[in-house]
Amino acid sequence: MSRSGITLYTSESVGKGHPDKLADQISDGVLDSILEQDSKGRCACETLITRGLIIIAGEITTKGYVNFRDVVTEIVKKAGYIHAEYFFDFESCGIITSIQEQSADIARGVNESPVRMQGAGDQGIMGGYACRETPEFMPLPIMLAHDLVRRIDDVRENNILPFLRPDSKSMVTVKYEGRKPICVERVVIAAQHNPVISGKTDEKSIMKIVQDSIMEEVVKKVIPPEYATKDMQVLINNTGRFVIGGPIADTGLTGRKIVVDTYGGKGGHGGGCFSGKDPTKVDRSAAYLSRQIAKNIVAADLADECSIQLSYVIGGAEPISLTIDTMGTGKIPDGRLEEIAKELFDFRPGAIIENLNLLRPIYINTAVYGHFGREDDPDIFTWERTDKIQAIQKLAGK
Repeated sequence: MSRSGITLYTSESVGKGHPDKLADQISDGVLDSILEQDSKGRCACETLITRGLIIIAGEITTKGYVNFRDVVTEIVKKAGYIHAEYFFDFESCGIITSIQEQSADIARGVNESPVRMQGAGDQGIMGGYACRETPEFMPLPIMLAHDLVRRIDDVRENNILPFLRPDSKSMVTVKYEGRKPICVERVVIAAQHNPVISGKTDEKSIMKIVQDSIMEEVVKKVIPPEYATKDMQVLINNTGRFVIGGPIADTGLTGRKIVVDTYGGKGGHGGGCFSGKDPTKVDRSAAYLSRQIAKNIVAADLADECSIQLSYVIGGAEPISLTIDTMGTGKIPDGRLEEIAKELFDFRPGAIIENLNLLRPIYINTAVYGHFGREDDPDIFTWERTDKIQAIQKLAGK
């Protein structure tokens, strides 16, 4: 479907100290610990974080041993929770675990088949998406939102803005003319900070320091000049001081930031989250494949925008449906693109795992700043490769 006229679109992201993202990192840290010792280990790990307490539950089957205390301590410390005055820190937080093995009935579809014919670990739908808005073939709002919280984490960790605390969020609204982004309409940032900054204790003085500093060191460093008009509105800590944050103020839970993890609301998302799940769970592996297919189609100049949906039945090696929608931007019919995708890509879970090299301890890297559009480490984010362009073009007759 064509899109015309002036529209606005908003996406958000959260930093590594946000409670939900902290939970995602712990779940993926547990998964990585398993895969370091046992590449065939199974993991479905959920984390709940609240005041002074972390609860880890789920189903794990492995020949290895997970030292939960070590995993949690390292992640909480790296996230910046290093002082008792935050009311949550890596040295004093309690840890409760409730772990059992994966159900034999559920595991049957994966365990009882050759690797390449492994069935899906569960039923579900998965989505993939790509567009031309950025060099990474991602929507501009989510990429800018990620860059803002990444920069907030960087200036805090490198003592550029040492008064910042770990919790942070961002939101970016982009104005479009048709499908083309023309400017950033609005930037929203919430950044936790110390109660005293440069000897100032009154809220008015503190807020001026926080807002001016973040404007200079974060917003101006992230928003490209071509999108930052004089009318761009920037809202930083809109309700005033933000001292009490993190798990003391907000419960964290694995999988509660799935739109942050994917495309910022554009495209489609499946029925499950990614973090804490080993790649036999198609919620994760087939979503990665869907992204790879969509990105290669757009990079091959066969569409300006591409959304993909897959669905699987538990125990089934092949998807029960594949739908490609280029939203009226396709150079060839969507049905033909589906045929090309089936010819070039192997949709069986075991083949996805093998082709994308997913049985490695790489997942802590995916747990913050999104799973897609990540070209910072091609060896980790294998689903971002555009190595099928020529093959797609050849089959499309281009």
